[in-house]
Amino acid sequence: MRRLSLLLSRVEKQGVRSGVVSRLIKDENGVTAIEYGLIAALIAVAAVVVMGTVGTNLSTVFSEVSTSL
Repeated sequence: MRRLSLLLSRVEKQGVRSGVVSRLIKDENGVTAIEYGLIAALIAVAAVVVMGTVGTNLSTVFSEVSTSL
């Protein structure tokens, strides 16, 4: 926290308005994008696991049908 406060004080001393700095700190657009990315990644992992299981089960079913014919 101390480093952040020192950085903010330096930025403010260099002539940047505190309104701009506070808007940058409060900006949550990047956080939302990361959350959506994590949700999409979890859905993709779940889909791969389910498709792998279904594929294995289908392979077993087709093998049984082929041997019975």
